[in-house]
Amino acid sequence: MGELQPPHRGGPPWLSGVRSRTAPGLPWVSTAVLLVFVMVGTGFAEEGQGRRPLDLAARLLLFVAVGVLLLRRRRPVVAVATTCAATLVYLAAGYPYGPVFVAVAVGCFSAIVTGHRKAAWWSLGGLWAGHILVSHRLYRWLPPDGDRAAPWTQQGFITAWVVAVVAAAELLRVRREQWAAARAEREAAERRRADEERLRMARELHDVLAHSISVINVQAGVGLALLDSDPEQARTALTTIKGASKEALDEVRQVLANLRTPGDAPTSPAPSLDRLPELVEQAAAAGLTVTVESEGDPAAVPPGAGLAAFRIVQEALTNVVRHSGSRTAEVHIGYGPGRLRLRIDDAGPATGGDAGGSGNGLVGMRERAAALGGTIEAGPRPDGGFRVLAELPFTGPDRDRRPPEPPEETT
Repeated sequence: MGELQPPHRGGPPWLSGVRSRTAPGLPWVSTAVLLVFVMVGTGFAEEGQGRRPLDLAARLLLFVAVGVLLLRRRRPVVAVATTCAATLVYLAAGYPYGPVFVAVAVGCFSAIVTGHRKAAWWSLGGLWAGHILVSHRLYRWLPPDGDRAAPWTQQGFITAWVVAVVAAAELLRVRREQWAAARAEREAAERRRADEERLRMARELHDVLAHSISVINVQAGVGLALLDSDPEQARTALTTIKGASKEALDEVRQVLANLRTPGDAPTSPAPSLDRLPELVEQAAAAGLTVTVESEGDPAAVPPGAGLAAFRIVQEALTNVVRHSGSRTAEVHIGYGPGRLRLRIDDAGPATGGDAGGSGNGLVGMRERAAALGGTIEAGPRPDGGFRVLAELPFTGPDRDRRPPEPPEETT
């Protein structure tokens, strides 16, 4: 069952940390648009400021401050540091204020949202401190001639702008981390569901094949023993083998059909207790007489609980055929409000040291019961037989719990 790649959800794709760090291209279009905006906007902003007019040096500084933002995805630290440095030199040279601060904001955003917070803070803090030094201490020796100290209200506005840029970038970084965490959680949940589906299918295949192969094994032994002395009985055994193998193939195809495409509905209903007569017939073909008793209303059992009950009875009868010397078994089914009770008994004695099964059979039964919030008790009876007792509620308290890993042994 192949892994499906989850779709991108949980935030704009251009804010993805992976894309920010590994994008193969450069942001040519956005950088070119920003460059045109800064160049043209600064030309309009210089009117009435009384600062140095824009010349070739000013245009070069603006070009450097914006052009280095081409590297903001691959080298965000270099981008933000260079932008702030070029902007500080531009302001110290006495050129007019303007949209160059937009370039600073873009560089700061890119550095913070990609995780380089200290670099952004130091660069922006250096620009802020340098502007205070230039506008309140060094203005006497810097152009333009006759410049005066900048009013503190202007510095307050710049300080508020710096705080706003940092706060907005930090908020964006936190949101991006939340989106990434949510995306990782969804991917982990999808992998967990895929693992649970594989385990469910493996358990279904085990239950189907273990029962059918046990019947085939018993009947093959009968056929071999009677092939010469009683050909008709041997023919009956071979007929039983053919029927059991056909049924096993049909159920295996049904289980594997669910792997066609995700979301497809099963082509046939899942087995339930209404197929219990088939189990009785198969057990009879293997030489086991099964008596079934039930009480209560079977119509109230939902499909999930019905499938689990069917597989538990199937596995219990398989263990009787394989591991018990008894040729009889009793199945009692009690339908209660919101609960299903199963009891499977055989008179024994066990034919080996692993009475009741020692492989995946009992483990699978316990996992099926646990998935519904139920329990399984299996063990020898005081009179020498073996009993399987299952309690299956219709709704479990922990449906989403991942079942334990199946053991490597097989029944």
